[in-house]
Amino acid sequence: MYKYDSIDQQIVDERVAQFRGQTERFISGELGEDEFRPLRLQNGLYIQKHAPMLRVAIPYGQLSSTQVRMLAHIARKYDRGYGHFTTRQNIQFNWPKLKRVPDILADLATVEMHAIQTSGNCIRNTTSDQFAGVAHDELIDPRPYAELIRQWSTFHPEFAYLPRKFKIAVNGAIEDRAGTLFHDIGIHTVNDVAGNVAFRILVGGGLGRTPILGHVVREALPKQHLFTYLDAILRVYNRFGRRDNMYKARIKILVKELGLEKFRAEVDAEWAHLKDGPATLTQAEIDRVAAYFVDPDYAVLPTIDAGFERHLVDHKAFARWVERNVFGHKKSGYAAVTLSLKKTGVAPGDATDAQLDAVADLADEFSYGEIRVSHEQNLILADVKKRDLFAVWQRAKTIGFATPNIGLLTDIIACPGGDFCSLANAKSIPVAEAIQRRFDDLDYLFDIGDIAINISGCMNACGHHHVGHIGILGVDKHGAEFYQVTIGGSQGLQAALGKVIGPAFAQDEMADVVEKLIKTYVALRHEDEHFLDTAKRVGMEPFKASVYDKKAGRREAEVAHV
Repeated sequence: MYKYDSIDQQIVDERVAQFRGQTERFISGELGEDEFRPLRLQNGLYIQKHAPMLRVAIPYGQLSSTQVRMLAHIARKYDRGYGHFTTRQNIQFNWPKLKRVPDILADLATVEMHAIQTSGNCIRNTTSDQFAGVAHDELIDPRPYAELIRQWSTFHPEFAYLPRKFKIAVNGAIEDRAGTLFHDIGIHTVNDVAGNVAFRILVGGGLGRTPILGHVVREALPKQHLFTYLDAILRVYNRFGRRDNMYKARIKILVKELGLEKFRAEVDAEWAHLKDGPATLTQAEIDRVAAYFVDPDYAVLPTIDAGFERHLVDHKAFARWVERNVFGHKKSGYAAVTLSLKKTGVAPGDATDAQLDAVADLADEFSYGEIRVSHEQNLILADVKKRDLFAVWQRAKTIGFATPNIGLLTDIIACPGGDFCSLANAKSIPVAEAIQRRFDDLDYLFDIGDIAINISGCMNACGHHHVGHIGILGVDKHGAEFYQVTIGGSQGLQAALGKVIGPAFAQDEMADVVEKLIKTYVALRHEDEHFLDTAKRVGMEPFKASVYDKKAGRREAEVAHV
């Protein structure tokens, strides 16, 4: 993984010292709240409902065991003993004291971490596939390019004050596990007609108040032009993006209002001044960064391991875990393991300091000292020998990270919601827990198969509810918490936005609502048909009929299309 050079370290250390002075001046009264707000946001510090919240950057979701131990230390020393992994592959600490935040940032700097550009109207943390570099379906490792984008975007002088926040995702596999269609810019690695590495560039995707799928703005951009073309897109956005209305300030609105062809023409006109200029990416620079992402010293292993196969036969629970939580590896005899942070009764994405320390130990012993964070708020050991999978499973059970539910209904994605976030209209965590408890039967979960439930506490869509097979959105109805339900969303190359099924429900109804939707699916599905396929085939009406009785039908429809 990437290692800081002296310049990287100097930048981070200087930012820590700078923010320490700013914080001290704010606490002493020398800086007012309006003056301090942009300064703290530039360092990932929010003021939430009960306390400050610090969002720490995890570039493209990759961590070393040393860094994970530092996160455990921070949770233990400065917070309440846990952290929350987000859908942006970052981690958030919900209870730090303001005066200690500079100390946290200083500790992070000692392990090459920071919170820079995790907030504010700038280019945020670049994200990627959690299996990047090891996936069996990978065309090219996207991590060197994600790292190059991180370096290009950090403190970019032109893009420190954009109309709104800006998110970039890079995908290098056949499947799109990076959610590129829902980013301001999505990047797919492809091969051009000559077989050279190139990029398909998508623009104008996003969720939130106005969910939109990204559009292909350039089909095969030669790799050397990556930064000049991104510069052109950002310049057009910086010039024409709206600053008078924050709800219409994202690039997706600009692309929609201009139209794709007009937007592309503006980008091409800007690019004409930049192409082949100083920002042209050289092969030497690509090679320099790619050298940090070489394969570990893999052992030569057989494809089939007799001990592993025997454990599959002898231990049904282990076989279930392998079926759901183990992903195919490019290297014979290896596998990638997803550690589920979705045990019933625990807020999705939360991990305690003790669990983080234990995961770091697992990584050192079984996965070359590296850990990944997924968009689904789980953790990954990317390089586990198949012969070690049984031992990893046993150890994961002791820390509560071995629930065999990856991709199943209880693998719920949820934002912190109204329990923490001052922007939320409703709580997310209690709804997630109620649903998990209702479906706490593994036999049933395995029978109904892949179902993605996503929960957001407000229209900002941090829980990505628009793309859940079943999406749940917290809404405010005359001061009360209600929940709007969508069906039919999905991620990947065939991404789709869910559709609202009707009026919203009270919190105590949500587990019943989900159960009725699942029973409808089970009754109507064809053999081996997944929930999303059934929903597409039969349409929304059977699902609506299952959840709206006469009482529900009399509800005010005003919350149906919030």
